[in-house]
Amino acid sequence: PPAPLFVPAGAQQTFSSSSQLDISACPITFYGKTYRQFYVNFTSESFVVCLGGFYSPGGPQDCLLVTPPDSQRASLEVKKRIPLMEMILHRNLPSIQSRMDCFAGFSLQHGGQSVSDAQGGGASCDMIEINKVCGPSGTAGSAGNDSSLLLTGVIYSPGSQVNSPETCLFLNCSEDLGLQVSACGPLERCQGNGSCIEAPPQTPMPRRTCTVVGPAVLDVHGQMRLVEDRCSYALLSAPDLQIVATFQERRRKDVGFLDGVILQLGRSDVHVSLDPGGRIRLNNLTMVLNGSAQRVYGVEVSKDRTGVTVQVSRSNLTASVFFNGDSVQLHLEGPAVPSLGGLCGNSSGILGQLRPPEFSSTGCETRYSDAVDASINCTLMAERCNVLKGAPFSSCDTDPEPFITACRDVLCKYGDLDGLRCQFLEVYARACSLSSGAALEGLRSRAECSPPMGLCQDRTCGPNEFCSETGPAGQPRCLCRALFASEYLERNTLGGSTVCRQNSASLSLVGCLLEDKGIDYTQLHLNDPACKGQMNEQTRMVTFSFNSSSCGTEVLTNSSHVIFKNTIRGQNVSSDVTRYTQFHMDSSCAQTQPDVQTVAFSVRGSTVVQLATSGSWNYTLTLEAFTDAGLSQAVQSSTELQLNQRIWVELRTHGLEETTVVMVMDSCWATDNGTSIYELIHNGCANPADRTVQVERNGQTASSVFSFKMFSFSESSGDVDLTCRLKLCFRREESCSPYSTSANISSFRTQREPSSPPFYSPMRPLRGAQGHASFRRRLISMTTTITKV
Repeated sequence: PPAPLFVPAGAQQTFSSSSQLDISACPITFYGKTYRQFYVNFTSESFVVCLGGFYSPGGPQDCLLVTPPDSQRASLEVKKRIPLMEMILHRNLPSIQSRMDCFAGFSLQHGGQSVSDAQGGGASCDMIEINKVCGPSGTAGSAGNDSSLLLTGVIYSPGSQVNSPETCLFLNCSEDLGLQVSACGPLERCQGNGSCIEAPPQTPMPRRTCTVVGPAVLDVHGQMRLVEDRCSYALLSAPDLQIVATFQERRRKDVGFLDGVILQLGRSDVHVSLDPGGRIRLNNLTMVLNGSAQRVYGVEVSKDRTGVTVQVSRSNLTASVFFNGDSVQLHLEGPAVPSLGGLCGNSSGILGQLRPPEFSSTGCETRYSDAVDASINCTLMAERCNVLKGAPFSSCDTDPEPFITACRDVLCKYGDLDGLRCQFLEVYARACSLSSGAALEGLRSRAECSPPMGLCQDRTCGPNEFCSETGPAGQPRCLCRALFASEYLERNTLGGSTVCRQNSASLSLVGCLLEDKGIDYTQLHLNDPACKGQMNEQTRMVTFSFNSSSCGTEVLTNSSHVIFKNTIRGQNVSSDVTRYTQFHMDSSCAQTQPDVQTVAFSVRGSTVVQLATSGSWNYTLTLEAFTDAGLSQAVQSSTELQLNQRIWVELRTHGLEETTVVMVMDSCWATDNGTSIYELIHNGCANPADRTVQVERNGQTASSVFSFKMFSFSESSGDVDLTCRLKLCFRREESCSPYSTSANISSFRTQREPSSPPFYSPMRPLRGAQGHASFRRRLISMTTTITKV
């Protein structure tokens, strides 16, 4: 073997492999034997310094094992007496009074920093292997020839004895026999007179597991309470930690089910929410777990196929929370367990005092009553719950009675639905495992339950739904909560009423009601198979929308209303949804037939604008005169018009859907201050007696256009008014088409008031240059009568 590396006093020797170091310049006396060499080596777990040979686990050498350095490299430095080091040794080891002659210390790199003295300065000492129990001893340097023994921080010299009747401790440090100790055993206690007796059993701590399954809360004392409303309640209240359970109804209105868990940490604005479907939110932001645990705000969160686990520790309490969508179990440890607040600490407390208002909705405490379900056999339910008394559950030391009572009471009221019975068996098995580590083999096959799996893992339902694995193949489905569904079931319908707007309609169906009936909403459509319903992922409502000219809508009219309707049908099925769901799925809207009102326009410039409202319809009417057929040269108040000059008049609606609604100009006539009337348009057609009148467009769009040549009344010099009767109708109505009458309209010779139906004045209009001035006045005042929808 290579010769030892000599380290003289005041020198330093660096090494990077197993080495034998010569310290004869500062020999070490340890338990009566003097050593002049250190044996050092590096292992994967430690840096080792031994006396008497290289390190081997279980060997006879006395060794010091410390945390390995950053790299396989260290140095030894031998120094002469250091007064400060001597003072530190005397202060920490008062049994050593001899003078220090020299000092040997190792330097290592830990955390990028140099650390001197492997026993301090930040390096951790993992183990000291001392094989000589008692004998002459010294320090890590020549500190004289004191013989001593280190025991629980006190050094005893060989030959010394301790005799303490008060503590029943008897100790003899023998140089030949080593250390001899006599004391009370682990199950004994000292009576104070040197004798030991069997220690009495300790008072058992309260149950450290709290369980919530469905509406049942089993506290740490084994007491049970059922929650019958839809509020949130504190399960655990401790300094800097509150755990809250939220409850919602499911199939029945009088039974509240666990729906989620909220951990409120320290300040009230930091909380972790565990939602159904395995969703985890931190302050309303969804957390994404990639398979490994994450730590946030001192809380460890993990997720697997069975559910979500949260670990949180406080000064005197450690809580482990497991939530699988149907149940939650809190495993609690620490001195604070006996004094915990909340339903887990005392389930018989006053509920109103345990209801955090920030997590409960207004009116959640209202209780409802449902009729007793006569189909539930309570005797059979009790038998199913009593399996907790037999094998393999009988091997568990956790009292099954609270679990059996809760299981029996809930199943007798709610029924063996939504996997509830197996949930009670699972939480009892988990409670056994948490309290004693017992593994209950074969429990699921005996109880006919599937392996544990987080309920509806990664399936998100709407706010008025709950998830249940009740599909034909056991797949998860979103079902309606009882309160939400009741308003529809009482009306024997799958959705709300038709919502009618100006020219459109929509009907929304409840997604969970469809799912409960086994109807796939994607297979439903309106009369036109291309018109399908759209699912709102937040509300889970399926909406079908249509108007009077789309999706195969039928338009019907009677004397008072225009009705357009559609039907929701099943795709590739000849019958409509009404046939196989027992619900009527027709959707219709009725609009009132037009009424007639008179609106006066005062023309100032080229355009007249009038707002019109009738029923649900809101639109704007404009009347505009032009001097060209292209309707680009508008008549202004300053425009000079000539007799026999042709002008064009446009009547237009704005704010209506032109693909659906058209405007029909029924009649237009001119009046001279209410004394004379001359008809231009009759029944949508031009006056056949006046060949200068032409209908350019009528009943085709949302506007009508006609033209005529300027004229004046022969015996009048006042302003001339223009009055028009308009009608709005749906395109599919036959009444939208203008028609001409076969009557001889020139036979009407009786004078009427302007508000009466139009007729012809016996006065012939004059057309010629001499009427120029009167025609400007004619355009200054103009009225029109419109028909509104």
